[in-house]
Amino acid sequence: MYKVLLYYFYTPIEDVDAKIEAHKRFMDAHHILGRVYLTEEGINGTVSGLDANIDAYKTYLSDDPLFNGIVFKESTHPAHTFKKIIVKNKNELVNLSLADDVNPREITGRHIDPVEFHQRIHDPNTVIIDARNDYEYDMGHFKGALRPDIRTFRELPDWVRANKDKLAGKKIVAYCTGGVRCEKFTGWLKKEGYDDVGQLNGGIQTYGAHPDTQGEFWEGSMYVFDERIGMPINQVDPVIVSKDHYTNAPCDRMFNCANPQCNAQIFGTKETQHAHLGGCSLYCSLHPLNRYAKLLDPAEKARIITRLKAPTQNPPMSRKNTPLEATT
Repeated sequence: MYKVLLYYFYTPIEDVDAKIEAHKRFMDAHHILGRVYLTEEGINGTVSGLDANIDAYKTYLSDDPLFNGIVFKESTHPAHTFKKIIVKNKNELVNLSLADDVNPREITGRHIDPVEFHQRIHDPNTVIIDARNDYEYDMGHFKGALRPDIRTFRELPDWVRANKDKLAGKKIVAYCTGGVRCEKFTGWLKKEGYDDVGQLNGGIQTYGAHPDTQGEFWEGSMYVFDERIGMPINQVDPVIVSKDHYTNAPCDRMFNCANPQCNAQIFGTKETQHAHLGGCSLYCSLHPLNRYAKLLDPAEKARIITRLKAPTQNPPMSRKNTPLEATT
């Protein structure tokens, strides 16, 4: 088995470029793959590797005075969950695009442990906000959590301002995958004047692994940014909440629309994906740049296209659940 490591740590880093090069060398020498962001405000990463190599990597980070106190979230997988090493600089660990940025070392929401969060889920005076993007929520979420209609994290402040009525007079608790987004988001909420603001400490993954909660009240799978796409959280009464894009049957397998000019995240089985050439709409299925179609035998591709163009064929639905007409 391989270990998959998720972590972040807000801390000032002066020579980011030197840190990046040293990090790349260590990961390469220990056959660790993944995506790591190092910036002037800290580190955020998710990597995979064999047990001994991941343990060495944890020691490498923990022994660095800059990252003293860093916390790791672990899971296992039969293989690497990444194909290469990416270590790079970003303007922010997470992008809220604020004119006056938030420093989580100075202001952030109270950290709420999984047991307290478990109790707060059904508190009528508490509002639970999913601080992730809409496609992450659609794969899985906490029961009763608010779903911000956003495609990127930087849209979240505008959503909050447009939905003040849902938050007025309430205690607010936010959650995200591992916690890095909530650190900044809950700090912003406090700067906006919300007093009772908390965040799920350690994020969804920690909640799922906690022996006293075992992921209860989580519905669906948790979206992850690696080859797995999704991972189970609820060990008590797991359910699938997402629907096959083409049949509306329960399905938690996600892929990108095969039209590279679209790339919408959609759910579907291998069979329904194949039957529609991986397109989220008839337009995308028949698009000349369709990358799924390019992998097929020409005869098979022709058979599928003929069927999709047949008058009796119901076109696949778009992400917004409205039929799209083919333009080819």
